[in-house]
Amino acid sequence: MKSSVVNSVALRTIGKVGQRRQVVLPQAICDQLNLHLGDPVEFVVVDGYIVVKPKKLVDADSVLSSTDAERVRRGEKQLQRGKGKPWTKVKKARKL
Repeated sequence: MKSSVVNSVALRTIGKVGQRRQVVLPQAICDQLNLHLGDPVEFVVVDGYIVVKPKKLVDADSVLSSTDAERVRRGEKQLQRGKGKPWTKVKKARKL
């Protein structure tokens, strides 16, 4: 992590490591990052600094398969070329 990044931090506070290696994030930082109780975070050590990054978890059922992802890419290309089709026609052609 470059020192310019560390020096440009808008909000600095000092905390301490608790009994079970827990660190309390100050409310102002949670508010700034829109973090709430139970939100997942990632801890990374970079050049001697601990970086805490908010993470968003995605349900495995919400991820497209490679086949579905390819269909989406082809559909986006069709739309970009102005060759979109109404959903009712696609649905009827695919018998969905």
